[in-house]
Amino acid sequence: MWSKPYTRALDTSRGKEWTRWWIDGHMNYVATALQGDPAQVVVVAEGEEGNVERLTRAELRHRVSRFASGLESLGVGKGDRVAIYMPLTADCVVAVLAVGLLGAVYMPIFSGYGAGAIADRLRDCEASVLVCADGFHRRGQVVPMKETADAAVAGLPSIEHVVVSKRTGTAYARQARDVTWAEVLERASGDRAMTETDAEDPMMVIYTSGTTGRPKGAVHAHGGFPVKAAQDLAHCFDLQRGDVILWATDIGWMMGPWLIAGGLMLGATIVLYDGTPDFPDAGRLWSLVDRHRVTHLGISPTAIRGLMRSGEGPVRAHDLSSLLVLGSTGEPWNPDPWWWYFREVGGSRCPIINYSGGTEISGGIVGCTTWTPIQPGSFRGPVPGMDADVVDDAGHSVRGAVGELVVREPWPGMTRGFWKDPERYLETYWRRLPGIWVHGDWARIDEDGFWYIEGRSDDTLKIAGKRVGPAEVESAAVAHPAVSEAAAIGIPHELKGEAIVVFAILRPGHSASAALAQAVSATIVEQLGKPLKPETIRFVTQLPKTRNAKIMRRVIRGAYLGKTDLGDLSALEDPNAVEEIRRARSG
Repeated sequence: MWSKPYTRALDTSRGKEWTRWWIDGHMNYVATALQGDPAQVVVVAEGEEGNVERLTRAELRHRVSRFASGLESLGVGKGDRVAIYMPLTADCVVAVLAVGLLGAVYMPIFSGYGAGAIADRLRDCEASVLVCADGFHRRGQVVPMKETADAAVAGLPSIEHVVVSKRTGTAYARQARDVTWAEVLERASGDRAMTETDAEDPMMVIYTSGTTGRPKGAVHAHGGFPVKAAQDLAHCFDLQRGDVILWATDIGWMMGPWLIAGGLMLGATIVLYDGTPDFPDAGRLWSLVDRHRVTHLGISPTAIRGLMRSGEGPVRAHDLSSLLVLGSTGEPWNPDPWWWYFREVGGSRCPIINYSGGTEISGGIVGCTTWTPIQPGSFRGPVPGMDADVVDDAGHSVRGAVGELVVREPWPGMTRGFWKDPERYLETYWRRLPGIWVHGDWARIDEDGFWYIEGRSDDTLKIAGKRVGPAEVESAAVAHPAVSEAAAIGIPHELKGEAIVVFAILRPGHSASAALAQAVSATIVEQLGKPLKPETIRFVTQLPKTRNAKIMRRVIRGAYLGKTDLGDLSALEDPNAVEEIRRARSG
């Protein structure tokens, strides 16, 4: 929704790296997100404890406008940074949109971060306000957030106010800079009008963890991230006005802001679930689909692997006939979970839209669509609007072999650089092959034109001169009936240069043994050939993962090799998983 039409689509006069979009155009993405039928229910938020909140578009508009007015009374204005540290609730959506309405910049923070990770991000973006919740529910327990927020802002003079949303009703010690959500609304002076913003004005700074050093703050604009989110949801997932989309995510991961901006801009209803997908039982996620008549469901392959352990019963106990499209992102698929998702959840009638890109992309580089052929675990090709390719070290296109995933031309959703660190942005994506965005993923295009992500560039294995993605090795390991999940890394080898070590989690009913290790190794050889036989198979009970279920292979490799500096671990779900990897070497 343009308040002033653009005169040109793009300007590359400063180079592709700094492309500007929608020249002279004015748009505030929140205006588009809030337009439409006032009576339509556009937000459904369910907590793990069972509470459900529904907002019509009229109610959402009113709450966003009032909260924005209250924030303005606290001194928040255009360009100011407001951090949002909340579970995925209706208040979270209101806060996100209210910040955008003011022309301020929001910085989403994962709800499970510790104080140190939060403080690093607040300090870097120089936030003036932190919006948090008092806590959230996980597996029947209350997880406090306000105490973590207090520890994070201690010693940060830039934080002038901490706004607290009542989520659990947990008591907390009130600090001098605290303001309750209700008090912010009391300060509102009527409904706040939409702030005029240029399409290139920043709307979000979202941090991603690097392999080393401090997290990177990707800057996104009103005419960038929201436009790309809506475009991908429309073109890949066929999300339309009146559809109902549930994506298992968090506001701190890209898919949370993506869901809010893209879903609302397209006129869909977004379903938010603040809880664990298998609590109080393995049917919780499927009950959400049933009760809220979800048409589009998004979940990671890792989560599907976990839910599979409970069998088909919890799925079949619920009516999933409303589903039209299944989505996935975050990790490569193994064949068995993909087929289980397709057959058991989608009833062999819903396409699985595999989708891969990144936070700095604002969505997907490669994906599937509802109108093109799909192969299990694959991507049909570049997401519409993305000039993606797979290239060798010289930047030449390759087919039938593993190469670097790149983007040759700019797109509206590309990050406008890293916050206060333009050199790091250029070094990360543009310096390796000048004029080409090198994403950091290995990819492969097969003879039928299907694309596969083979893992991060720094994860990829090179065994006796043959390059192989860890996902391919892991899929071969999971082909053994005793293995539910696996992670593959490379370690130095005197003759081969690098050798494969596989860490495997066993399915219930199986016990670790030397014989089973040999059997898993034999399965991998059968699938991939003798040159890729693992050096060893190590059985573990858990793998180091981020809180959005991505396997941290660089951490596994570092821990197994005895390195003390494992880089940025702020996204790590459970530190005990790292210690188990350390013990595995001597086991």
